[in-house]
Amino acid sequence: MFVVAVLAILLIAGLFLKKDYAVEKEVVIHRSQDDVFHYLKMVKNQDNFSVWNKKDPNAKKEYKGTDGQVGFIASWESTNKEVGKGEQEIVGIDENKRIDFKLRFKEPFEAEDNAYFITEKTGLYETKVKWGFKGHMNYPMNLMLLTFDMDKEVGGALQTGLENLKTILEE
Repeated sequence: MFVVAVLAILLIAGLFLKKDYAVEKEVVIHRSQDDVFHYLKMVKNQDNFSVWNKKDPNAKKEYKGTDGQVGFIASWESTNKEVGKGEQEIVGIDENKRIDFKLRFKEPFEAEDNAYFITEKTGLYETKVKWGFKGHMNYPMNLMLLTFDMDKEVGGALQTGLENLKTILEE
């Protein structure tokens, strides 16, 4: 009876909990904005710095379209549950400023989220890069936001990826 009561309270609370989340991390890279932006725009380069791509370097990958252009789709499939199956599409490019992506996760769960890179010139050969991720969890999945720290889990992966990017571009 106690378990049923706790479950009922959680389900009712889920109706009032937030359903949207956003995480953004940044790093300053000692390279020109043009160099940084053109490296980021090529989705295949994420294999070199993204934490998720490094979790399963043997994941099956397929590509459609021209990398670095709106409409390019990179899909992946992995037996590693942390990587799963999904695709990433470039949906917008504001040259030397911003790249927007649509992420469509298929396994181990279905979700559609947005991600982006923003570059900002902060000096002659210095560029601030922001990597962001925005998503939505419908009820009752939004209950996971009570126990899953998005800033720690997703934000930590974004920050590590940005540090990897900085190392690559500053070599």
